[in-house]
Amino acid sequence: MSTLIIKDLHAEVDGKEILKGVNLEITGGETHAIMGPNGTGKSTLASVIMGHPRFDVTKGTITLDGQDVLAMEVDERARAGLFLGMQHPAEVPGVTNSDFIKTAINSRMEEGKSVSLFKFIRELDHAIEDLKMEGDLPHRYLNEGFSGGEKKRNEVLQMKMLKPSIAILDEIDSGLDVDALKVVGENVTSMKSKDLGLLLITHYQRLLDYITADKVHVMMKGRIVKSGDMELIRKIDTEGYDWIKEEVGIDDVRVIEDDEQARVMLGVCATKEALDL
Repeated sequence: MSTLIIKDLHAEVDGKEILKGVNLEITGGETHAIMGPNGTGKSTLASVIMGHPRFDVTKGTITLDGQDVLAMEVDERARAGLFLGMQHPAEVPGVTNSDFIKTAINSRMEEGKSVSLFKFIRELDHAIEDLKMEGDLPHRYLNEGFSGGEKKRNEVLQMKMLKPSIAILDEIDSGLDVDALKVVGENVTSMKSKDLGLLLITHYQRLLDYITADKVHVMMKGRIVKSGDMELIRKIDTEGYDWIKEEVGIDDVRVIEDDEQARVMLGVCATKEALDL
């Protein structure tokens, strides 16, 4: 059972402060949901946890089982058990889906050891079937030519195969139709255990119709301003965020404008999306 602890986290991009004192603790077996309007810092939090190079941490700490996450490179964070299901999954031409996943699994194993090919193929086939994905998926290049929904299912496929200790799913529901959302939600729910802590970043209650959150947090102005349980989600769904803004004395909830947020994409280094910008 792992524990991710975030204390008084401040972070900026290009000299503009986005996170302004985030405090959060996630333990294995818990499912946390972070909600909030656009531009309030939710995706930035995911980026900072995983070590996106555009963001500078100016204050605060992130630890995973007592280890200093901020001192780790991105690959070290992944090997330590952190996983990010990205809001904008990158296309990687020339690398097949199966090779990518197998290499990622092997990188987390002891030096000199690798996953059994038979075991890998069997688990991958079962996971693809569970997610109702096309059978040729292992031989296709990573996310290349995938629809938005296929990319999001592929993120969950990687999560199923890698078995992280703390998983962050950043708007995994965006771009999914009702049927695909149900499949993704049921698969994530099936993975819930004391060995997995989940952080769901979402705008909508619909994802949480399939994945029950133990704790719900609302982010505004770069910090968590309110926490509760599923009842908080139901109230937001019926009344919106205005009552929270009034309660905490916030007018403009954003810390980043929409056009600026579009430029700060997750996971675009040395990928097709980066080259196309």
